[in-house]
Amino acid sequence: MPSANVLEQKKVVVANLTERLNNSIAGVIVDYKGINVADDTALRKELREAGVEYTVVKNTLLKLAIANTELNGLDAVLEGTTAIATSADDYVAAARILSKFADTHKNFEIKNGFIDKEVIGLEKISGLAKLPSREILLANVLGAFQAPISAFARAIQAIVDKDGAPAEAEAPAEEAPAEA
Repeated sequence: MPSANVLEQKKVVVANLTERLNNSIAGVIVDYKGINVADDTALRKELREAGVEYTVVKNTLLKLAIANTELNGLDAVLEGTTAIATSADDYVAAARILSKFADTHKNFEIKNGFIDKEVIGLEKISGLAKLPSREILLANVLGAFQAPISAFARAIQAIVDKDGAPAEAEAPAEEAPAEA
């Protein structure tokens, strides 16, 4: 039987995982077996830079944490090696980064995920992974707003250039030579 100290530590881990799951808008569960330390370090760095929290977790502890949330469908995939990536403010970052990583590493596979407390399957995660980043989406929206204004400014400038240009003085017609 585990000691009281170990049980207390596990309760803290479960409480932290439960809070993390409840505060996340999106998350992805993966099977991370077969990746080396260098690849894992690079993956963790990329996820951290994108604001995604990624941790390896014991299945039993994650099952206990999921039981305290609205994500009951996730516990079906909790077997083997498990890591979870969650984001509190970006819906696509974890899916995009982990899908790209899974495409280049044959043993690394995505198990399942969630968005806004709804469990989603692999096809939805794949769809999310294909979406551009938040910054690119915002730039596209800004470009769409700016395009009509830019076109209007160019049209006004063309009118000003056309009407405001000094009229060219017409050269006098050459006189025909006098006949003698």
